[in-house]
Amino acid sequence: MDEKKKAGVLKLLKGNRDGLTVIELAGLSKVSRNTMAVVLANLEGAGLIRVREVGKCKLHYLEGGRND
Repeated sequence: MDEKKKAGVLKLLKGNRDGLTVIELAGLSKVSRNTMAVVLANLEGAGLIRVREVGKCKLHYLEGGRND
């Protein structure tokens, strides 16, 4: 996995404590939604981010951020 993409996502999540969706992250990173989903799955598997479902959306947070 591209370390540059992972670092970019972690930086975006650090700056957005309210969480971001896959589509928001893909738009900000200028990559496809599918590519972003793979990056997020890898980060979640590594324990670096967490995911919270809100209705049909999944919000992604930097691990250790908000406590919902």
